[in-house]
Amino acid sequence: MSVADGGQGAERPSEQGAPGRRRRRGAESVVVPDAEFQSYYGRQVIHTPVWEVPQVPGYLYLGGMSGAASVMGALADATGRPALAKVGRLAASGGSIVSVVLLIDDLGVPTRFLNMLRVVKWTSPLSVGSWILMPFSTGAGLAAVHELSGVVLPLVRKVAGARIGHLAEVVLPVAGRVGGVGSAVFGPPLATYTAVLIADTAVPAWHSVYPELPFVFAASGAASAGGIGMVAAPLAEAGPARRMGALGAVAELVLSHRMEHRIGMIGEAYRTGRAGVLLRLSRVAMAGGAAGALASDLPVWPRTAKAQRARKVVSVVGGALLNAGAALTRFGVYEAGMISARDPKYTVVPQRERLDARREGREADPHLAPKTAP
Repeated sequence: MSVADGGQGAERPSEQGAPGRRRRRGAESVVVPDAEFQSYYGRQVIHTPVWEVPQVPGYLYLGGMSGAASVMGALADATGRPALAKVGRLAASGGSIVSVVLLIDDLGVPTRFLNMLRVVKWTSPLSVGSWILMPFSTGAGLAAVHELSGVVLPLVRKVAGARIGHLAEVVLPVAGRVGGVGSAVFGPPLATYTAVLIADTAVPAWHSVYPELPFVFAASGAASAGGIGMVAAPLAEAGPARRMGALGAVAELVLSHRMEHRIGMIGEAYRTGRAGVLLRLSRVAMAGGAAGALASDLPVWPRTAKAQRARKVVSVVGGALLNAGAALTRFGVYEAGMISARDPKYTVVPQRERLDARREGREADPHLAPKTAP
């Protein structure tokens, strides 16, 4: 008599008559009926995140745009494109300020954000992200003030006096350049840490895409930053922004497609309901923005004033579409997570599939099969 016999001493069913499917465990056969997904009165298995809309999706979008814009501004400054550098640095500073406001508003109590800066917890994406956001915002703010020195310095002289104004005139250029480089260093982590933040949860549609999501957010951030440059920078200096926007859009489209189709059944959360609508609109906007970026970057445009105005219109429309697509991506990913959290099948079915795969792997390898009592 064995445990597998249920303590009854009865003989095991024959191979032909055994219902369900049979698994091998050592020298024994265990008959287990095929399981179908069931939910306890349709209740959720995990809690739905309590993050608010539009605060959190807006924060995800602005973080990506700001981080990529700081890199664009630093590279433009290094290659002698002052107008594009100014656009990138102002976008990075403005985006970081608004993103901090959105984050604090979602937290509800401003002191909660300050409390996150009391310690550094390397295992917490939120803690690490807070320490990325603070130095980035400081550096981007200094770079932006330097870009606006024509307005800032006269104001300092008027308020603080000539001596302080002269000191600011000497210090500000150095602080601005250091801040611009510092924000560019922290820019890529800022653009991608939000993907790690949401993937480090139990939400199936987010956790299952952790290998691709940081790259999707990085590409989306590059597309939106390039779009800002296409809108605000002169045509003569916006070439790198146009190419950055087009490459970011194409990369996002490719990576998003791979991400949604690699995860099997959970990918339905990205293709159905409100998330599906948002992400389809995002793909249309990204494709249109990439086309506008490439079209406005072609060297065939005549040098006439009318042709250049038309080229600028194409550039502005393309840049706006890139930013709309990037924002829609963040809102769509957020909504897909909410869908997968509310429906228990996205949690239970993949868990059962992984468990079956592990059992089949053990059965296929006799060295991994659990040993039975003699």
